[in-house]
Amino acid sequence: MMKKLHLAIAQFNPTVGDVEGNLQRILKQSIEARDRLKADLVVFPELSLTGYPPEDLLLRPDFIRRVGDCMHELTTSLSGIDCVVGYPESEAGLLYNSAAVIRDGEVVANYRKQRLPNYGVFDEKRYFSEGDRLVNFDVKGVQVGLTICEDVWQAGVVEETVAAGAKLIVNLNASPFHSGKQKHREAVLRERIKETKTAIVYVNQEGGQDELVFDGSSFVMNCHGEVVYRAEPFKEQLALIEFECGEVVEPTKSNIATEHDAVETVYQALVCGIRDYVGKNGFKGAVLGLSGGIDSALTLALAVDALGADAVEVLMMPSRYTASMSNDDAEEEARLLNVKHFSIPIEPAFKTFLKMLEAPFKGLAADTTEENIQARCRGILLMALSNKSGKILLTTGNKSEMSVGYATLYGDMAGGFAPLKDVPKMLVFELSRYRNSLSEVIPERVITRPPSAELAADQKDEDSLPPYPVLDAILARYVEQDQSVQEIIDAGFDSEQVRKVVGLVDRNEYKRRQAPPGVKITARAYGRDRRYPMTSGFRSK
Repeated sequence: MMKKLHLAIAQFNPTVGDVEGNLQRILKQSIEARDRLKADLVVFPELSLTGYPPEDLLLRPDFIRRVGDCMHELTTSLSGIDCVVGYPESEAGLLYNSAAVIRDGEVVANYRKQRLPNYGVFDEKRYFSEGDRLVNFDVKGVQVGLTICEDVWQAGVVEETVAAGAKLIVNLNASPFHSGKQKHREAVLRERIKETKTAIVYVNQEGGQDELVFDGSSFVMNCHGEVVYRAEPFKEQLALIEFECGEVVEPTKSNIATEHDAVETVYQALVCGIRDYVGKNGFKGAVLGLSGGIDSALTLALAVDALGADAVEVLMMPSRYTASMSNDDAEEEARLLNVKHFSIPIEPAFKTFLKMLEAPFKGLAADTTEENIQARCRGILLMALSNKSGKILLTTGNKSEMSVGYATLYGDMAGGFAPLKDVPKMLVFELSRYRNSLSEVIPERVITRPPSAELAADQKDEDSLPPYPVLDAILARYVEQDQSVQEIIDAGFDSEQVRKVVGLVDRNEYKRRQAPPGVKITARAYGRDRRYPMTSGFRSK
């Protein structure tokens, strides 16, 4: 009879910095893997004890001491199952991104990550030193090789680990989500398997952490590069995988979660980001301004799906320029999603501010200043409701607007979290239609009518900006692909429009630096991902 190995994948949602809390949950899930699943081995994600990324907490000696204390408690508290846990390891004044194998009161193996990513959202070389040793350990007579995240993205570590005797590779990850990321992960692992003919277990973190969301989507590939298990995305899970251990260690086929289309997956990512930012920071819920436009309508739907209708409330704040259909549509959205809502016209506040500014504005023509005052009246009301209720204010601006500065500082940019910050306008339309396919919560004319800030008479977004399909295409090339002005023009775009858009992007870095954090869903998001100076003499020509 062929020997079997039972491995539990712990797709885990830690809270960064809550070392004691993460420890207790690791212990609980390890015991469940041992007693309910009868697993021989349970594997947690990269830096699961601290959460990922802990950033400059890693520079604090008291934080590292706390990690050491909790590692000691984990080691001495657990028996009857092997546990692989990720943690920051301090030795001789150096810090390593490590994975420990804990067995019956001792650490029987310890691996230090060899490939440290230092691009995009990653800056591990700021904190960690590279490991230089391969680690294989024995479980029921099977040699299991340990690797961490980036170790599988480059050739070398996996191949050398297999050459040193590993019959199965375990890879601990904290791999953030962006659209299309899972296909990329699986393609990378197939490359490693093609060279080694060895199965790989890919265990990924789940949950939201500031701008980043981790989808989990943990999976197992057999020695032929076939997916035989895939976890549901954006859900904590503890799953058992059985391996048949002969000359080759092969996983038996298990549950393979359906791959959702790109729009549905992005929607799930946004819900996850809101849920965990609000929950992990202890807010009672969320508030937002509901204008009757598509951005606020989508933000409301996301908030309700993430937090529940009882935890969300909205303000409608019509101005002298607000169309009656906008008021009607906002009212309908609040009714359809069954959220608490109030309507507070901003005209009295706007008139008061204009009166207060009468002397310094004397002789000066009206311009965007008056439009911004209206937006800031709304910001004051929304922040007041947020403060009084203990609920976070969600801003509703999208990536297209933030790219070109089509937003008001301390007005519609006021707030604590921006769900659509990395969502281009055309994707806002797709997400809205997707949400309506589940149940209609956004009136059809909100999706089809021309977008407008409604801060001036007969105003439309396209009075100030190129049409959104054109704007988004130019932004994708300039912001996400780093194409030059000439390259974008050569691709067939109008030269005047390209120069205008690029100029707006370059000039508005100062606004983006003051914007709330938001969920990263593209390969190049503002914030951790795209870091440009506010003061710069460089201009794309």
